Amino acid sequence: MTSDLLYKDLSYKVIGLCMEVHTILGRGLSEVVYKDALEYEFKKAEIFFSREKQYKVQYKDIVLDHYYCADFVIDDYIVLEIKAISSIADNHVKQTLNYLAISGLRLGLLVNFGEDRLSHRRVIL
Repeated sequence: MTSDLLYKDLSYKVIGLCMEVHTILGRGLSEVVYKDALEYEFKKAEIFFSREKQYKVQYKDIVLDHYYCADFVIDDYIVLEIKAISSIADNHVKQTLNYLAISGLRLGLLVNFGEDRLSHRRVIL
Protein backbone atom coordinates (compact mmCIF):
# COMPACT_ATOMS: atom_id res chain seq x y z
CA MET A 1 0.00 0.00 0.00
CA THR A 2 1.38 3.39 -1.00
CA SER A 3 0.50 6.51 0.91
CA ASP A 4 0.92 9.99 -0.46
CA LEU A 5 3.26 12.32 1.32
CA LEU A 6 1.59 15.23 3.03
CA TYR A 7 2.10 18.39 0.90
CA LYS A 8 4.49 16.43 -1.31
CA ASP A 9 5.05 18.99 -4.08
CA LEU A 10 5.45 21.97 -1.77
CA SER A 11 7.74 20.13 0.64
CA TYR A 12 9.93 18.85 -2.23
CA LYS A 13 10.21 22.40 -3.57
CA VAL A 14 11.21 23.75 -0.14
CA ILE A 15 13.80 20.98 0.42
CA GLY A 16 15.15 21.62 -3.08
CA LEU A 17 15.68 25.29 -2.26
CA CYS A 18 17.35 24.33 1.00
CA MET A 19 19.69 22.07 -0.98
CA GLU A 20 20.46 24.95 -3.33
CA VAL A 21 21.37 27.19 -0.38
CA HIS A 22 23.53 24.48 1.17
CA THR A 23 25.29 23.81 -2.14
CA ILE A 24 26.23 27.48 -2.47
CA LEU A 25 26.96 28.39 1.16
CA GLY A 26 28.15 25.04 2.52
CA ARG A 27 28.16 24.31 6.23
CA GLY A 28 29.54 26.23 9.17
CA LEU A 29 27.61 29.48 8.99
CA SER A 30 25.08 30.68 11.54
CA GLU A 31 21.38 29.87 11.20
CA VAL A 32 20.45 33.45 10.41
CA VAL A 33 22.63 33.42 7.26
CA TYR A 34 20.83 30.35 5.93
CA LYS A 35 17.47 31.93 6.81
CA ASP A 36 18.40 35.09 4.89
CA ALA A 37 19.39 33.02 1.85
CA LEU A 38 16.19 30.98 2.07
CA GLU A 39 14.10 34.12 2.29
CA TYR A 40 15.71 35.27 -0.96
CA GLU A 41 15.05 31.88 -2.60
CA PHE A 42 11.41 31.74 -1.43
CA LYS A 43 10.74 35.20 -2.82
CA LYS A 44 12.43 34.31 -6.11
CA ALA A 45 10.39 31.08 -6.36
CA GLU A 46 7.20 32.97 -5.43
CA ILE A 47 6.57 30.78 -2.41
CA PHE A 48 4.35 32.44 0.17
CA PHE A 49 6.00 32.36 3.60
CA SER A 50 6.18 34.01 7.00
CA ARG A 51 9.51 34.31 8.75
CA GLU A 52 9.88 34.14 12.54
CA LYS A 53 6.13 33.63 12.89
CA GLN A 54 5.00 33.95 16.49
CA TYR A 55 2.39 31.68 18.01
CA LYS A 56 0.80 32.62 21.30
CA VAL A 57 0.14 29.93 23.87
CA GLN A 58 -3.35 29.69 25.32
CA TYR A 59 -3.55 28.38 28.87
CA LYS A 60 -7.05 27.97 30.28
CA ASP A 61 -8.59 31.45 29.98
CA ILE A 62 -5.37 33.42 29.42
CA VAL A 63 -2.68 33.86 26.80
CA LEU A 64 0.78 33.30 28.27
CA ASP A 65 3.45 36.00 28.02
CA HIS A 66 5.88 33.73 26.19
CA TYR A 67 5.29 32.41 22.71
CA TYR A 68 6.69 29.98 20.16
CA CYS A 69 8.50 31.43 17.17
CA ALA A 70 8.72 29.22 14.07
CA ASP A 71 11.63 29.98 11.74
CA PHE A 72 9.37 29.86 8.68
CA VAL A 73 5.79 28.94 7.93
CA ILE A 74 5.42 28.03 4.28
CA ASP A 75 2.11 28.79 2.55
CA ASP A 76 0.29 28.34 5.89
CA TYR A 77 0.87 24.56 5.60
CA ILE A 78 4.43 23.72 6.63
CA VAL A 79 6.55 24.71 9.62
CA LEU A 80 10.18 24.94 8.51
CA GLU A 81 12.69 24.75 11.34
CA ILE A 82 16.29 25.62 10.46
CA LYS A 83 19.35 24.31 12.29
CA ALA A 84 23.10 24.73 11.75
CA ILE A 85 24.43 22.06 14.10
CA SER A 86 26.53 18.89 13.95
CA SER A 87 23.45 16.63 13.81
CA ILE A 88 19.72 16.62 14.45
CA ALA A 89 18.75 15.27 17.86
CA ASP A 90 15.47 14.08 19.39
CA ASN A 91 14.97 17.40 21.18
CA HIS A 92 14.94 19.20 17.79
CA VAL A 93 12.21 16.87 16.58
CA LYS A 94 10.27 17.52 19.80
CA GLN A 95 10.69 21.28 19.28
CA THR A 96 9.24 20.95 15.79
CA LEU A 97 6.35 18.87 17.14
CA ASN A 98 5.65 21.64 19.67
CA TYR A 99 5.52 24.19 16.85
CA LEU A 100 3.06 21.98 14.98
CA ALA A 101 0.87 21.49 18.06
CA ILE A 102 0.72 25.18 18.90
CA SER A 103 0.21 26.30 15.28
CA GLY A 104 -2.38 23.69 14.36
CA LEU A 105 -0.35 22.70 11.29
CA ARG A 106 0.39 19.07 10.42
CA LEU A 107 3.76 19.02 8.65
CA GLY A 108 7.13 20.23 9.87
CA LEU A 109 10.39 20.15 7.96
CA LEU A 110 13.44 20.09 10.19
CA VAL A 111 16.47 21.06 8.08
CA ASN A 112 20.09 21.04 9.21
CA PHE A 113 22.71 23.05 7.33
CA GLY A 114 25.51 22.11 9.76
CA GLU A 115 26.54 18.83 8.16
CA ASP A 116 28.61 18.11 5.05
CA ARG A 117 25.38 17.24 3.27
CA LEU A 118 22.08 18.90 3.99
CA SER A 119 20.00 16.71 6.27
CA HIS A 120 16.28 16.98 6.86
CA ARG A 121 13.41 15.23 8.54
CA ARG A 122 9.69 15.31 7.90
CA VAL A 123 7.81 15.68 11.18
CA ILE A 124 4.10 14.96 11.08
CA LEU A 125 1.59 15.64 13.83
